[in-house]
Amino acid sequence: MPEKRKKSTAPNAESKRGGKPRDTNEFSETVLNVRRVSKVVKGGRRLSFSALVVVGDQKGRVGVATGKGREVASAISKAVRAARKSMFAVPLYGATLPFTVEAKFGACHVLLRSASKGTGVIAGGAVRAVMEALGVHDVLGKSIGSSNSNGVAKATIVALQKLRSATHIAKLRGLNLNEMVGMAGGKNVQA
Repeated sequence: MPEKRKKSTAPNAESKRGGKPRDTNEFSETVLNVRRVSKVVKGGRRLSFSALVVVGDQKGRVGVATGKGREVASAISKAVRAARKSMFAVPLYGATLPFTVEAKFGACHVLLRSASKGTGVIAGGAVRAVMEALGVHDVLGKSIGSSNSNGVAKATIVALQKLRSATHIAKLRGLNLNEMVGMAGGKNVQA
């Protein structure tokens, strides 16, 4: 079960360095996987840890990264820092995805489908963690092939990067949104 960490920063909280207010942005951090890895050296085994973390603002931005360190806490903090740097915006359609999308990463294949309101997040493991960090409330997800959480999380990110908004697609086609949708029964459509 992924471990969830919620970083809440009060507006008047002071950081350890300088006494300035900390960043007031609030991110949802989920630790998907912590692995103990060992390297055989001359004197024996050298243990270290690898952590996979998903970070999102639950408003359409998400990032996934791994961190490595000699201790679990340092591996997680490195992964959180890297995931925040790799965050990107995903165009959403209300509380779901705009269209069905699928992607592969290595041996992992992920299929994400938009769902009607009230469906919930029907996905397991890494796909569910990414969708919850993103802020999607209604989605159908299926992971096919390898169930390795690193690969599944990265395949989910590749799938989300394929998404485009209706206004972006209309712009690529050289149309305005109403022309592309066909006036939707005579009513103006907004993205």
